Amino acid sequence: MEYAIKLNAVNNPDASVRAFATVTFGESFKITNVAVVEGKGNKPFVSMPSFKSKERDEHNQAVYKDVCNPITKEFREELYGEILDLYAEMEQTGKTEVVKEAEGTQEPDFTVKVTPFEREGRNVLGIARIYFEDSFVVGNVSILKGKEKEFVAMPSYKAKQSGKDGKPQYQDVCFPVTKEFREKLYDTILEAYKQEKELAADQSRAQVAAQAQARTGSRQQQELPFH
Repeated sequence: MEYAIKLNAVNNPDASVRAFATVTFGESFKITNVAVVEGKGNKPFVSMPSFKSKERDEHNQAVYKDVCNPITKEFREELYGEILDLYAEMEQTGKTEVVKEAEGTQEPDFTVKVTPFEREGRNVLGIARIYFEDSFVVGNVSILKGKEKEFVAMPSYKAKQSGKDGKPQYQDVCFPVTKEFREKLYDTILEAYKQEKELAADQSRAQVAAQAQARTGSRQQQELPFH
C-alpha cells in the first residue's frame, strides 16, 4: 500500500510523547495522532490513536482501545519501522518536521463491514470498520441518523479549545482527504448499512414465521383426538 508519513516533534521535554505522525494512504485517506512515545530505557515506540472505552481492567482502570491499527505483522513492522526511522532522523538532525514521500498516489483499495444497531434515545444507527488492502483497519466509524437521511461520522476526539459558541469542538482522527474518495467511501458504508439492515429484517421475519409455524404445529398436536 502506498503511503506518505509526516512526523512533527513535540516541543515539551517533560512529555513522554516525543512526536506525532500523520500517515496518508495514496493521497486519499489520512490517519492523524500517531504518537512516538519514549519507553523504558529511552527506547521509542509507536502508539496508534486510541479512545477510552467503558471497560475496566483488573485494577479498575479505564481500558483504552486503538481507533485504527495495522492488521498484519508484516505491515505493522513496515509502518512502525518507517515512523521510527523518521524519528531517528529527527533526533540526529534536530529538525522539527521530517517527511517520507509516497512512491505513488494510487487510491487504496478498501472493504467495509457494518453492524447495524439502534438504541432508544440515541441517533447512532450502526458502527462500521474500514479495511484498507487487508493491511490496515479503521474502526469506530459511526452511521448516524440525520434530520433528513443517514450520514457517516469518522472517529474523532474532543479538542482542547471550544468553539465561538462555547460548545465543545471535535476533530476527526481519521478521514478522507479528497471529495471524490470521501463520496466513494461514505456511499459504500451507507450501502453496506442498508444491506445489513435488510438482511437483519429478513432474518427477523423468518424467525417470527418459524415460531408461528411451530406454535401452529403444537396446537394441531394438542387437538388430535385420542384413540
